[in-house]
Amino acid sequence: MPLDLPLRGPADLHTHSRVSDGTESPAELVRAAAAAGLGTVALTDHDTTAGWPEAMVAAPEVGVNLIPGMELSTRHHGMSVHMLAYLFDPTNPEIMAETERIRVARKTRAAEIVQNIGVDYAITWEDVLEQTTPGASIGRPHIADALVARGFSTDRSAAFATILHPRSGYIIPLYAPDPLVAIRMIRAAGGVPVIAHPATGTRGRLMPESVVAEMAEAGLFGMEIDHRENTPEGKEWLRELASRYDLALTGSSDYHGAGKPNRLGENTTAPDVVEAIVAEATGFAPIRATR
Repeated sequence: MPLDLPLRGPADLHTHSRVSDGTESPAELVRAAAAAGLGTVALTDHDTTAGWPEAMVAAPEVGVNLIPGMELSTRHHGMSVHMLAYLFDPTNPEIMAETERIRVARKTRAAEIVQNIGVDYAITWEDVLEQTTPGASIGRPHIADALVARGFSTDRSAAFATILHPRSGYIIPLYAPDPLVAIRMIRAAGGVPVIAHPATGTRGRLMPESVVAEMAEAGLFGMEIDHRENTPEGKEWLRELASRYDLALTGSSDYHGAGKPNRLGENTTAPDVVEAIVAEATGFAPIRATR
């Protein structure tokens, strides 16, 4: 893809709008990115591209480059692995079918979790729906917001640390494809795959080196290293793996508006890495700032 993307400022390649579990509309998010001094921002809502059109209109107007993307849910041996996908063809039939399957599974899972929680706390599915927008990819963050609204938690973080913690007994697994399947699917759609926050303090090393080697062989582009949840030891491990398997390293905020303390631009990706992502992508073009 032509490298006609002027990289005038920092690039934040991991953000969420209220189309998934952020608190701002795609347009509001893009405007916030401009206010934060970013030159490039990627919209990466969970398992959906529904926010792309609105963000694509807003980005040129406020002078920010937009890299349309998505954070795809995957699972490896029962552990959640999030895969950032950049500049893929959103009409690719395989991706459309798989993300629809994940979104349906998300909604079914969320309803079952609410039913479980409802045994001990006065919360209903209607409470959760009040925290979403039409067409949103519903998940645990919306349940957290409902718990906050009902006074059972002080904020999302507190809800995830207690009632929505895996050890609470209320949580059930989410269907998601294997990471290797996801990488091949993203590449087949002309996209560029990057593992999101792969060495967090709560999750540790998500997979053995042998799996990282398989992922690199399948077409993994890189790993998100500069993320507030990756541990110092984890970052050192990621740098070793990146060198060994020729993987790029990215940095991002994982911004969710008011939904998380993460701030736009708190971690950013080097310009040469952004250029490499754009150069490798064949599925969709970045949206250039016009001013």
